[in-house]
Amino acid sequence: LMSGRDVAIAALLGAEEFGFATAPLVTMGCRMMRVCNLDTCPFGVATQNEELRGRFKGKAENVMNFMLFIAEELREIMARLGYRTLDEMIGHADRLKIRENVEVNSRAGSLHLEELLMNIQPICHDDAESYDFKLEETQDVAKLLPEFMPYLNSKKPYETTIKISSTDRTLGTILGSEITRRFKNSLKEDTYVVNCIGGAGQSFGAFLPKGLTLKCTGDANDYFGKGLSGGKLVIAPDPRSPFKAADNVVIGNVALYGATDGKAFINGKAGERFCVRNSGATAVVEGCGDHGLEYMTGGYAVILGKTGKNFAAGMSGGIAYVLDVEHSLYRSINQELVSMEALEAKQDIEKLHEILEEHYRETHSELAREILDHFDDYLIHFKKIIPNDFKKIRQDMKDLEDKGFTPAEASLKAFRMAHPE
Repeated sequence: LMSGRDVAIAALLGAEEFGFATAPLVTMGCRMMRVCNLDTCPFGVATQNEELRGRFKGKAENVMNFMLFIAEELREIMARLGYRTLDEMIGHADRLKIRENVEVNSRAGSLHLEELLMNIQPICHDDAESYDFKLEETQDVAKLLPEFMPYLNSKKPYETTIKISSTDRTLGTILGSEITRRFKNSLKEDTYVVNCIGGAGQSFGAFLPKGLTLKCTGDANDYFGKGLSGGKLVIAPDPRSPFKAADNVVIGNVALYGATDGKAFINGKAGERFCVRNSGATAVVEGCGDHGLEYMTGGYAVILGKTGKNFAAGMSGGIAYVLDVEHSLYRSINQELVSMEALEAKQDIEKLHEILEEHYRETHSELAREILDHFDDYLIHFKKIIPNDFKKIRQDMKDLEDKGFTPAEASLKAFRMAHPE
């Protein structure tokens, strides 16, 4: 949304929450150069380059003032309509009127906007309980925190098993926040383990920290592992299930969105937008839908099946190993941005084998076992996907380290060589 008028119209159409993105970004100095994925933002907004970041002039007060102006414009509109609170106007589409005699192109003129104003019921929030999300009744607060607390206090490992359903959303996130508060990222892998049985709700294991592992026997909804931050996620169908895991979707869309660290092992396929904006996690899945690895900047992704269209679009970092038995992957990727290579380097082969072994240990995947048992035969079908610029920087870093630079020095020097401006 861009203005108070936008908010008013959305509310009258029934919206109860309102999102702002582009406009606040512009108030912080963004000039819409559309080079975010290239790490060359000349205004220092979307870049890791220290010199470019020095140009950033944005302040929190800029966004605060923008939102105050939004609120002021909205209050003026509410006053003209006779509403005292935003709640009173939600869903009153009868206060909206379609503009007539407006010059529009043929496509806009074909829209029947009357449909938007029909059968909308006003929403009244007189009851304060309407905003009670009952967090105290969630599995994290009601069961996991009390059960884990003695072990968190004593810093001793602990493992438990619970049953879950699709209504258990963001399972593990509150427990993870307590672990982060106490230990930051100092715990060993699998220090605390929660075995889950059933269908996981949205955002299962979101922002999971290092030391916490969630294992699910079943399937999961969208946003699986969103923002994974060092923890481990494992999911596999019940071994008694009659279907073949590798041929079925086990987790929903937008899994591991914005993951920064950790591991995820999925015995089955993922929906669309798998691992979008992954910047450091290692993930294994046995197939994914469209837009997989979009804008990925780091980490490893192993895809043991088909990927869907628009694969690795905008990918600027990280490495993917894809099992391409039909040798059709080239149709799904933009090879101007990324390179597709055979797995020939010893380092890549060892890394793939290591990840597959862990995937099998965690999920008992039949497909992983088959590949490991006939690894040399399957190796010829694997493709390595790596961004062109990332590939060059990795080689430059290696050359600089060979000359005696530390990894940190080599990293910064290689980046500056790639972006001399």
